[in-house]
Amino acid sequence: MGASMKFKAVAGVLGALTAAGLAAWIYQLAGGLGVTGMSNGTSWGLYITMFMFFVGLSAGGLIVASSASVFHVAQYKKVALPAVILSTVCICCAGMFVLIDLGGIQRVWRIVTGPNPTSPLFWDICVITLYLVINVVYLVFMTSKKPGAQGKVAVVSRFALPVAILVHSMTAWIFGLEMAKEGWYSAIMAPLFVVSAMDSGLALLILSLLGLDKAGWFKTDRKLLSNLAGLLATCVAIDGFMVGCEVLTMAYPGAAGAETLAIMATGATAPFFWFEILAGVLVPFCILVFARNRARMDLVALASALVVAGVLCKRVWLLLTSFAEFNVAGAPGVISGSTTARGASGMDVWAVASSYMPTWVEFVVVIGVVSLGALAFMVLCRKLLGKGVVAEGEPAAAPTPGGVDAAV
Repeated sequence: MGASMKFKAVAGVLGALTAAGLAAWIYQLAGGLGVTGMSNGTSWGLYITMFMFFVGLSAGGLIVASSASVFHVAQYKKVALPAVILSTVCICCAGMFVLIDLGGIQRVWRIVTGPNPTSPLFWDICVITLYLVINVVYLVFMTSKKPGAQGKVAVVSRFALPVAILVHSMTAWIFGLEMAKEGWYSAIMAPLFVVSAMDSGLALLILSLLGLDKAGWFKTDRKLLSNLAGLLATCVAIDGFMVGCEVLTMAYPGAAGAETLAIMATGATAPFFWFEILAGVLVPFCILVFARNRARMDLVALASALVVAGVLCKRVWLLLTSFAEFNVAGAPGVISGSTTARGASGMDVWAVASSYMPTWVEFVVVIGVVSLGALAFMVLCRKLLGKGVVAEGEPAAAPTPGGVDAAV
């Protein structure tokens, strides 16, 4: 099968999955959020988990691309364009999950007509919108052949880097400023989000570059990939250190977070917590800390995939652990508010603890959004990579031999 046929086959599968996700979302619009596993006890579920995850995934690409100009890292200029494409697609997916979680598309206009400036949610929406605009402007300037485009890339990169850090800090403050949830109320929530976003986004960028290289669309130097893998090892180590700081603080005798830590370490979210610690932090670090392993692309790909999966698990345990117990005392507790959630968990209409399991609707919608993102990444790479990268101080690169135009 030729390259063009492979592209069409993969695009066809992704298109079919996207259509299935769209159908499930329409079903959700007709039935309301009651068709999901969410309830009054667990008001945020798989959609917000994926929102956090994709906001983080968008970090690596934009930070690498902007660092190329801000810090004059010549190596990173070579992969700046696919990095920004990946960042743009991921932030679009994150925004879609927020809109889907609203329950009804007709509620979107209330974001504009009834904003609450004191809410971190409103701050996050503003910063994500700015982040998306910067990504799009970045892409336009990087692919432009007009004189002066190089200088504009350099200017945009100086705004992109702080906004990339700010968007993840805003997402963290949505949780860190929730005093009613002891598992979220933390002063280091923003740094924890930023570093986990950096390692997951960087890991996804490495996987994307390896995939593009294998497909013959974009050639990446092995030395550069090894360099990025070394940076990933550093980010993973910092991420593990920050999680350790949180766990130590919660585990210290007399600490207020002991109950939350028990749920996280031995309760319902324990599999996600331990997978992240063992498979998402320790194993990738042990692989990438050795230079000889970073020279082997199969091990780099394995470590990167584990990091991405580990951060996804982190988003799950970080979000859901604090929903397990209600901050109420005495019977009857909190009314479920969802017959679907109550039936799935076996709870009575009144409960003193929350239970959540995503329904098929949520899973299909998520698969649809992820498939749409993957399809958009493929199409953008096909259209833009052949134009080359406009990097500060460099001319636009010629299309890569055997690249997109030749392969497709």
